[in-house]
Amino acid sequence: MTYLIGIDGGGTSCRAAVADRDGRILGRAKSGAANILSDPDTALQNIIEGARAAFVEAGLDPAGITKCFAVLGLAGHNVGDAVHYVRRSLPFAEAHIESDGLIALQGALGDKDGAVAILGTGTIYIERQGQNVRYIGGWGFTIGDLGSGARIGHALLQETLLVHDGIHAPSPLTSSVLAEFHNDPREIVEFARLAKPGDFGRFAPRVFEHAERGDVIATLLLATAVWSIDEVLDRLVAQGTQKVCLLGGLAPLYLRWIAKRHQSRLTEPEADALTGAVALALARYGVDRSSAHER
Repeated sequence: MTYLIGIDGGGTSCRAAVADRDGRILGRAKSGAANILSDPDTALQNIIEGARAAFVEAGLDPAGITKCFAVLGLAGHNVGDAVHYVRRSLPFAEAHIESDGLIALQGALGDKDGAVAILGTGTIYIERQGQNVRYIGGWGFTIGDLGSGARIGHALLQETLLVHDGIHAPSPLTSSVLAEFHNDPREIVEFARLAKPGDFGRFAPRVFEHAERGDVIATLLLATAVWSIDEVLDRLVAQGTQKVCLLGGLAPLYLRWIAKRHQSRLTEPEADALTGAVALALARYGVDRSSAHER
């Protein structure tokens, strides 16, 4: 039997699901980061590892992935030649690569109109009205991803160095970072020199935690990040969006910080991005999309 594979590949982890041709999910698994823009080789390795692990979880022979039809939602899919390299190297019988945002939109809203704001290691927004789908952001850590975990973590390390140099006053947040690096700014610089977006992103929850306690630096960093998100939401609303789902690892942390003017439009997602990837695989390669259901 030929199976379907859905892949949700982000800057922190890669999730995979195997489904039958009616869309019934048989097994799920998780592996490492799969941002094809920042590290295509590692992303490819983790995509394959995740797919094989999903087969094992379903009680299937992992060698069977070579006969599967797959839809992959991948961070970094829209920039550079990495997507072509990864597509050529995938072991599946046939594969279609979409943005991680599109599979999240499909999972969250099904076929309904609305938008998703994916707030994790990176950021991307996707709006759908009828047959029209529009992307905002998703340009990667180097030049985009405002409000992302990677950006917040990067800003925190910058602020910590300013504190060390006596330019800004310290706070419990920056003191915790300095302590982690043995009060040696050279260690921070060396870390940042080699860090991937996910490495910076691991500091983001600490900023939210300290902002809840009233930490001045944490509050300023978070205010800057939230402003960038509200700015995009303003644009989406101006274009007619009535429903917005906040998704991604930072979504629960951001929820209470989003401007009051947007709170009434925030809605819970119907399903997750991995379910969306399977739904798109079913629509593209399956028998009957309407029969999709999870085990």
